[in-house]
Amino acid sequence: MRHSALRIMRRGLATAAAHPPHASPSASHVTASTSAIPLSNVEAQWATLSPTEQTAVHQQLEELQRKDWKTLSLAEKKAAYYVAFGPHGPRAPVNPPGTTVKILTGVSALIATAGLLYAGFRAIAPTPPKTISKEWEEASNERAKELKINPISGISSEGYSGKGFVTHK
Repeated sequence: MRHSALRIMRRGLATAAAHPPHASPSASHVTASTSAIPLSNVEAQWATLSPTEQTAVHQQLEELQRKDWKTLSLAEKKAAYYVAFGPHGPRAPVNPPGTTVKILTGVSALIATAGLLYAGFRAIAPTPPKTISKEWEEASNERAKELKINPISGISSEGYSGKGFVTHK
């Protein structure tokens, strides 16, 4: 009786060593028939594989990678790279294809709408006041000189060379 208990405990330790705690429970039940998935085109098959088949492929690649890398075929190296760094799982693209076109179309539509609103408001806006004309601003300069406005450093000062009230070209 004691001998069988020792054998069960050894088997449990061996199983624990073979399957670390971070491995999923379904990974310990992978059979030999599911590990025979061809590695020639893993990139195309990966999305259609079940999680247990993906685990089997991952374990198969782990076993292959323990060998010398010079003995691995090109398909095995590609499969190992894809499983490790491919666009799946956390590295899957966040935005599906076509999102950029939708964003550019939406932004263009918003800019066009803003332009049309601006043109519409400008069309219905009242005419600018008569005080916003070059002639009025020049007349304001003459009036400021007559009234001697700002005689120290302004328009009425000696040798003044500024534009005064004129803002139009």
